[in-house]
Amino acid sequence: MSVSVDNLNEWLQERPEVETVFACVCDLNGTLRGKRLPVEQAAKILGGGLRMPLSILNVDIWGEDVERNELVFETGDADGICEFTGRPIVLISWTNRPSALAMLWMREENGDPFAGDPRRALARVVERYKALGLTPVVATELEFYLYDPSGTQPEPPCSPITQKRLGSDGALSLDELQHFDEFLDDVYDACAEQGIPADAAISENGAGQFEINMMHVDDALKAADDAVLFKRLVRGIARKHGLAATFMAKPYGVRSGSGFHVHFSLVDENGVNLFDNGGDEGTPLMLNAVAGLLATMQENTLTFAPHENSYRRLLPGAHAPTSVAWGYENRTAAIRIPGGSPKARRIEHRVAGADANPYLVLASILGGALIGIERKMEPEAPITGDAYSMKLDHLPLDWATAIEAFRRGKNVKDIYSKRLQTMLVESKIQELQRFARHVTDFEYDTYLEVV
Repeated sequence: MSVSVDNLNEWLQERPEVETVFACVCDLNGTLRGKRLPVEQAAKILGGGLRMPLSILNVDIWGEDVERNELVFETGDADGICEFTGRPIVLISWTNRPSALAMLWMREENGDPFAGDPRRALARVVERYKALGLTPVVATELEFYLYDPSGTQPEPPCSPITQKRLGSDGALSLDELQHFDEFLDDVYDACAEQGIPADAAISENGAGQFEINMMHVDDALKAADDAVLFKRLVRGIARKHGLAATFMAKPYGVRSGSGFHVHFSLVDENGVNLFDNGGDEGTPLMLNAVAGLLATMQENTLTFAPHENSYRRLLPGAHAPTSVAWGYENRTAAIRIPGGSPKARRIEHRVAGADANPYLVLASILGGALIGIERKMEPEAPITGDAYSMKLDHLPLDWATAIEAFRRGKNVKDIYSKRLQTMLVESKIQELQRFARHVTDFEYDTYLEVV
């Protein structure tokens, strides 16, 4: 059972072993940051009595201040108010001592929602749908790798059954699923405890790679919360089993990358799927949404592929989309309309990597679709065949191009606040500059004594 303000005391009485609460906000990189407090302060946390610097949401991937961040240097690094999101606090059972985790988001001192909070950005988009009488119904698919953490570089794990290192790809392998069933059982138990609607698990293309799908929910904020909590619990449970888990987009250069696919439809006040026209093609509203997604895809790529490593996944022929295109039942396209019953007609967005911030991914997808709906945009014809072999507009091919596209994007301002746009660009520029100053061992091996 997860816990809200109303049943907090009852929940704690049933779990006297819980001594600690982690109070967390989610930064722009999708990393939870916050404080560890004694359980006696749980009511204070849920009641809005906790404060943290607003700038904590805009540190770089290493947790360091962004040099040009006005929140630090122009406002004196002011505190914000940490507000309980309403997502019930959850039990963390895989640590040495059980603890609890509370998800918070930020307000400014004057009470305004902090515009640089990624969860607030998604909430703004959802409110715009609500004003139109529309509700997004969302499901996510997250891929990850288990690996052996004992070396200096990640290697596929050894099977708990055979003790042999996984050496080949195991797409939809039942054996691989069954060899890691104790790990997966613990993942599903933790998901149930935290209210995460985990559905099917499959063995993916890479050695030690898995995908767990979430069931559709009519609450986009909950879907994003679920994804954030899921990534954390998978890493924690992997450690419990002597393994490690990574959601890097491309941890191995020669193996499949890990994606974060999003399925969504829209329903009206009566729960009617507004993408269902009774046939395979979908409604005009669905086509408007598709057109908006295509129109905003290039400038929003930074939110789908936010890191240097992300662009190793977005390569032609690497089972990840590289072009701005859509199609029916076509997994080479960035936007896929799955087949099946018209009652379940939906859009699948296939661009984001597993390393992306779930709040920003859903804000970009739902915000882009809303732009298409509001402007009654029409998409070009769907593609058939292999998108990689066609001459199509492509996604940004590198991190720097994606940063600039987000900075200059004409539609970005219709999804994100100027503050969040600036914060994300400045943090990514700082990260990019640090990577640019780092010379790799492979470069030394290639050039040092040759050129």
